[in-house]
Parts: sequence; C-alpha cells; structure tokens
Amino acid sequence: MDLDAVRTFVAAATAGKFQDAADDFGITQQAVSKRIAALEKHLGTTLFTRTARGARLTLDGQAFLPNARALLQAEQQALASVKPGNRPLRVDVIGGFLAPAGLVRDFHREHPAVDLDIVNLPDGATAIAAVRARAIDATFRALGGALGDDLGSVRVFDEPLQLLTGPAHPQANAKTLTPSDLRGQRIWMPGNIAGTEWAAYYDELAAAFGFTIDTVGPNFGLDAMLDAMAEAPDRATFVGEQTRFRWPDGYDLRRIDLRHPTPVYPHSLIWRTTNPHPALATLRAHLLRQLHPTTNSVWPGPE
Repeated sequence: MDLDAVRTFVAAATAGKFQDAADDFGITQQAVSKRIAALEKHLGTTLFTRTARGARLTLDGQAFLPNARALLQAEQQALASVKPGNRPLRVDVIGGFLAPAGLVRDFHREHPAVDLDIVNLPDGATAIAAVRARAIDATFRALGGALGDDLGSVRVFDEPLQLLTGPAHPQANAKTLTPSDLRGQRIWMPGNIAGTEWAAYYDELAAAFGFTIDTVGPNFGLDAMLDAMAEAPDRATFVGEQTRFRWPDGYDLRRIDLRHPTPVYPHSLIWRTTNPHPALATLRAHLLRQLHPTTNSVWPGPE
C-alpha cells in the first residue's frame, strides 16, 4: 500500500477539502485527486463523495480513516525503531560466557539507562560484515591488520590465558606454568575452527612455544568439553582468565595461570566510523577508562 496516498487521504479527510490537502503537501489538487483515486482502486472501494463544498467521507472512508491513521503511526514507530539513539545499542560479544560479555555487563551496571541488544556472532568475518551492513553497532574481536577507513578499532582488554586440566593431568598440581613448560604437548581445542581469528591466534601461540593445537574430533560444546577434561588424564586446553565456567564439584578441574611470559588474548572493540549512535561513544569511553597498564611480561605485547 502506498503510504503517501494514505497520508494524503488522512490529510484530505481531516481538512474536508482536496485543495487544503494539496496546500499541506505543496502539490496540486489534481495530484491529490490522483493519489486518492489510486488508493481507492487499490482498496476496491470509494472513500470520498465529491460535493460542491469539498469532499465527504463515504461509510467505507469513515471505516478506513482510523486504520489509515494507525498505519501512519506504525510507519513512524518502525522508523524510530532503527533510528540511532532511539533503538538499543547492538553489540556482538561472541559468547555469553566469554570476557567481552563481562565487559558489557560492567558497562550496563555503570550505565543502566543505555538500552542494549546483545548478540553472539560465530566468527570475525561475519561480525565485521554485520558492522559494515549496520546490522550491529560494534563487535569484540582479536583481529590484526588494517580493517579499512570505514571501521574504527581500539584494543580494550588483554585477557591472560590459563591452562585448564583434569585432576589426573601431569601438570594438574602446578601453581603456575610458563608457556615453554607446554613444549611438545598437544593442547585440545576442538572448537578452533579454521579461518577464525581465534584459531589464527592459537596457531601463532603454539608455533612460538613449541606445542600443538589439537582440533581432532567433533565440537559438542562447552559441557561436553568439560566432561572430557574431567575424564582424560592427558587432555589440557586454554581458557581465558575471565571465561565463566561451572562444572560439578566431582570434576575437580584445575585452572593454572601461565607466566613468564603471560599469553594474553587481545580483545578489540570494532565499529563503523560513521555510526552516529550516541551510546557507542559512551561504550568506548567506558572501556578505555577500564584499561590498566600491564606490569608483567606478556605475549603478545600491547599494540
């Protein structure tokens, strides 16, 4: 349905004259008549009875008028729902149990009035495409290299890595380990999908310290991974320090800090430089205020 014709119908019905509606829209009376005629043809009925003194609504016109006004109100609501500042800030946090979700939860606690829409996108390429397509306002990713002049990025959190093992693993009782202590081992990470930014990061880490990332086997999700870690004496995996896990007490899984150097996963916030959403600048400012200088040796170092 042509909403311009509906808008013209409402104006003519309110004024009672086609000429007054024409004056409101800055068009000719003939143009108003054409719009009304097209709308009547679309609806299959007559909306006005033309008289010497103007135009009077028919019974069908009277029935259609409140619905026409509702259509125009729905149009305004639809436009407002996607207008920056009127809709929630859409942020991709990758997964609800990962560090970016915690960063955005902290932001929400400090800025409860900011409306948020949280999404979980599977990989960096999908997330960047969504930012460019205006489907989301920002994403947290560990992406190196130039992203293009249309995108802005800032590194907001270097998350220390830990080694997660079951109680029977040879290194399960260690208080801390160095990455070099893992030389020659296979680190089990079935969720490392080839081509993702995190797979590239862990491949580079493995090459630097002489261990292997093992992606063999299907990825049945987090719970299945924790089950396997508890049962297998030879399996270990990497987790972020801020990654939130819950497992049964009987599993007795161990999270072991890595030091000298500490591998850190570099989370960056990425957004479209022309995005006018007012809450986006608020989010960036909040994240930058949370940054603290790193005092320990890390891998890789800050950008």
